[in-house]
Amino acid sequence: MSALRVLAIDQGTTNTKALVVAGDGSVLARAAAPLVTQYPQSGWAEQSAEALWASVQQVIAQALQAAPGPVDAIAIANQRETLVLWDAVTHQPLCPAMIWQCRRTAEDCAALAATGIGPVVEAATGLGLNPLFPASKLAWALRNIPAVAAARDSGRLRAGTVDAWLLWNLTGGAVHATDHSNAARTLLFDTASLSFSPELAAIFAVPMACLPQPLPSDSLFGVTAAGVTALPAGVSIHAMMGDSHAALYGHGVRTPGAVKATYGTGSSLMTLTPARVTSRHGLSGTIGWTDRQGTAYALEGNITVSAQAAAFMAKLLGLTDARALSDLAQTVPDAGGVSFVPALAGLGAPHWNDAARGTLTGMSHATGPAHLARAALDAIAHQIADVFEAMQADIGHPLAALSADGGASGNDFLMQLQADLIGRPVQVAALEEVGAMGVAAMAMAALGHRLPLAAPKPPFHPVLRPAERDRQRRAWAHAVAQAALPG
Repeated sequence: MSALRVLAIDQGTTNTKALVVAGDGSVLARAAAPLVTQYPQSGWAEQSAEALWASVQQVIAQALQAAPGPVDAIAIANQRETLVLWDAVTHQPLCPAMIWQCRRTAEDCAALAATGIGPVVEAATGLGLNPLFPASKLAWALRNIPAVAAARDSGRLRAGTVDAWLLWNLTGGAVHATDHSNAARTLLFDTASLSFSPELAAIFAVPMACLPQPLPSDSLFGVTAAGVTALPAGVSIHAMMGDSHAALYGHGVRTPGAVKATYGTGSSLMTLTPARVTSRHGLSGTIGWTDRQGTAYALEGNITVSAQAAAFMAKLLGLTDARALSDLAQTVPDAGGVSFVPALAGLGAPHWNDAARGTLTGMSHATGPAHLARAALDAIAHQIADVFEAMQADIGHPLAALSADGGASGNDFLMQLQADLIGRPVQVAALEEVGAMGVAAMAMAALGHRLPLAAPKPPFHPVLRPAERDRQRRAWAHAVAQAALPG
């Protein structure tokens, strides 16, 4: 079955990637296109929906040029919780896409929480009331963007996460659907009934008619329309998953017991659970995926600013990129007492504090640029450790190791820091694009083929003494508490 070929699209926050994957697991072609995020006001984060689609068209063309030949199926992994709103007749977006980092609805979510409705929402969705999720963004757009309200009133409004937007375009507007993993991240989806809930929609004043049809992750979602990409008409779109879910699948996890962390703009830790769960330690119950085997439930912690913290600090220090920051950080044995809390868009799991702001603490006359660089890398690892510890508390037993993927997982220095701060081995995926490979594996499974997945790289083992680890974790907790103080 090595002749089988799947085109896997991984539409992320900072770039869009595409892989042409053969049935034997080999990658026949790679392509990538960068994306820009706009921050028009404090707490706002947007991307052009047109640019998202154009980047997908670009990487498809590049990948097919590098590996010409027929494609048996398309698979899509995507940045989650980003809301796209468009007109069903013109196929044009009605406003910029409000991405997952956007906090413009923090006050709306706080007002809803004050009514006491939060436990009702969490019981149905597994999620807390937070601006991370699209429901409050959609409610905000309906109130504040006249074109969105007009499209609702005329029955032309279509709303969806990025997977639904890409599917709409790939099929020429023939299909408005999403998969269960993406639907589970909207605050509008009942994870028990696997359906969008009229009761939840009413809470946010969202019209059910604009929402996509939720389907299992390995569904035949539709086929490509003629002329929309470099692909011919009739190619099946046979898998869609949120990028974090696809990464877990790409690590080969199929049953509870393993946890992965994706190091991207933000980070996600996810582990499968035997059944639906409600977190008691600041995490989210969600759906990993649904397929022919049934529904795989999961527990997740989302970090708002993760590897992006390194890029942010590199810019402040006048360095070229995060790699230069890492090189600088390695010139000192530690951060010299400095802590950097990258709450640049509030704090996500397990703290969930939208009012928190980025802080630097512990500086002295001895502090230099290298200490700030080291503090930025420490911050990435500490945030992962916070969620890792919360996850252990929720599931009630220690986790044996952490599987890592995403761009920053290629930084050996950071991965050693991570192993030291969680006190467990860290296993890094052999392939950087593990999310794309995961959704490719889902598509191939739907086609009746098992895609072999590469074994991880040799693990990073902790070498930090437990007493020193505890000291560093206490210092980090103190810094987080200061970042969470009202301004």
